[in-house]
Formats: sequence, C-alpha cells, structure tokens
Amino acid sequence: MQIDFHYYATFCAAILAGFSRDDALATAYCDQFVDECSVTLLKKIKGPTAAATTQLQSELLNARTDRAGLQDITRIWSSFHFLPYDLYADAGRGGKSYKNKYRLICGPNGTLVADTVRLAKNRGPQAAGVAMHVLSDTWAHRYFAGTPSLAINNTDFHFFELTGDPDEPERMIRFNHNPLGADDPTKGVYTNSLFGTSEKSIMNLGHGRAGHFPDYSYARYRYLPAWGNYRETVKDNPSDYYSAFCQMVFALKYLRGAVPEFNVDTYDETAVAPHEKKIRRILIERRTDSSEDWRALGEDLSGEEVEEFDVLKYQSEYRDADDKPDSFLGRFISAALAQKSMVTESICRSGNPLAGHSADPKNKKTRRREKGGAEE
Repeated sequence: MQIDFHYYATFCAAILAGFSRDDALATAYCDQFVDECSVTLLKKIKGPTAAATTQLQSELLNARTDRAGLQDITRIWSSFHFLPYDLYADAGRGGKSYKNKYRLICGPNGTLVADTVRLAKNRGPQAAGVAMHVLSDTWAHRYFAGTPSLAINNTDFHFFELTGDPDEPERMIRFNHNPLGADDPTKGVYTNSLFGTSEKSIMNLGHGRAGHFPDYSYARYRYLPAWGNYRETVKDNPSDYYSAFCQMVFALKYLRGAVPEFNVDTYDETAVAPHEKKIRRILIERRTDSSEDWRALGEDLSGEEVEEFDVLKYQSEYRDADDKPDSFLGRFISAALAQKSMVTESICRSGNPLAGHSADPKNKKTRRREKGGAEE
C-alpha cells in the first residue's frame, strides 16, 4: 500500500469509526509515518534507531546480510509491513531454514493481527496509526514475507494482470529494473528488483520481485509464487482493499471504545455501506496514486479540509523537546518499539530465529542488542 491508502483512506476510516477530525488526522499521519521512519530520519532528529519502522533503498543496499544484519531487516519488515499470518504453519516438505521463512509469509486475520490491534488499545492515535498500517498491509502484502528469501518471494515470467477488459481480459506484466522509471498501468510495465540467485539477497525481500504492483488497489493478477511450488495463485486487490478498509473501521471503533473486543475476520460493512460505491470506484481506478480521490472523500465525510501529509511536521518539535517521550513523535516511537518487540518476541517464542530478539525500550541490555544487531 502507499500514501493514498495509508494516509487518506485511513483518515476516512477513522472518521467513519467516530474519531474527531484531529484524532483522525493524527492516526492517519502515524499510519503513513511508518513508511517514513527510517534510521536516517531517526538520526536526523536524534531519536533511537531501534525504533526504525522502514528502511530506505540506500540503507538496504548497504545493509549487512550476515545473520545479525538479516535479523535486523526481518525485525523491521515482519513487524510493520509483512506481519506473519501463522508462525506455526505446516510448510510441508523442506528443511528447517525453509520452514522458518515459510512461517513468516504475510496474510490477514492471523493471531498477530489481533495482538497488534489490542496492543494499541488506550495508547493514543500514534499506536492506532501504527496498528492500522500493519493491519492494512496484511491485505496488500499477503503471500510475501518480510525477510530476504528467493525460495519464498521470487516470481517469474508467469505473471498476468486480470484487467476486466472484455477485449483483453488479461495481459502479461512486463517488469524492468530501471529504478528511475515510472510504473505505467496503461502499458502494464512495472519496475521490480533484479533477480538475485542468493537466497539472502536484499533483492528478494518482500514483494520486490513484483515491484510496486502489489501495492496498487486496482491490481488483480495471477502468478506462480515460489513458496507454493509454483502453483498458480490469484490476488484480487480491489476486494482485499475493501475488506481492509472495513476491517480498519471496526478496529478503530474498538480502539475508540465503541466496541468491547477486537476479533479477526470482522468488518464494519454497515458503517461503510453508504459510501461503498464511491470507495469501490476509487479502488478500481487504474492509477498509481489515488490520494486526491480519497482526500475528497475524507473532506466529504468530515466536512473539513484534509491537510496533505508533511513528513517534516513534527520533527523539530521532537528534536527540541525537553520531554521527548511525551512529544508527538515520542509517542509514535514508543508505539513502534512496542510493536516491534511484540512481533519479534512472538517469532522468537515460536522457535524461529530469523528475527533474533527484540529491543525492550525499558531494558538497556536488550536495547544494546538491537542497536548492534541481534542476539545469538
């Protein structure tokens, strides 16, 4: 998913869940900030680098791929962007290394989704935003894993978009490797990562081999995932993204206290129903950024202007604050550390070493482990 859903659609969901405009904006801001909070940014504002929720392309290209480096990568991407569906999944055939990676495959409505939403309860809009980012990405990033793996994340030439056009119901996606090239939905051309034969190559992280195509709400496609022994799988983003939106409304009502419990596979379709046609129309629009459409819907729902996302908005406040933990970004950092700790420890407790151990923000010893990589 991208800023159109993580910021503007989240604002719409928060308004439908009964949030005030200010709380909805704060929640949406923190949802999108998960895609911005890199080590580079944290160093700039003098924040704890253990709180990184993403990695810049330049950071990934220079990342270590030894055990400690790979664990650091996995902690970030599995905690915030590719939340594992089932840490105890039966992978069938394969050695222990393969099974550990298989169990990190992302998907919606797993146990960790419920843990993520419940963790955010009574922790303010910052934690709500982090939770909504993680929840919605489980729908967009399903079938991929947040750890480098050729065996899990690779794709091949058999990758077809299901267009819905009666004259051309499907077409083969053409991938290129020009990082400066723009994706072209009209021609079906998208930029992806280079093929790397190394199992631990950064090129094989998440859905890099499919580029940004899985992030687009209009994308419907069939392909042969490596983890499925190259059996054909169909992904329907318009349907999945609508489910994600309805689930966010329900989750945000839980976080606001309007419903007593959060349960997976539960969607507030009733609250969304009056706007269903408009939302589904936005989701199927063939464009790489639907921010303006979502923004217009948010302004209709709230009756007020929805300001553009500004990554710089709270940085000086945090940098200059005497009480950093109580600043806006300080509370985001606290929520991020809590989420990373919860997911990492869940992976570790399952007997899977790929994420190492977490950094407990209250424990200096584990903080040192995170800063230096991972504990053996």
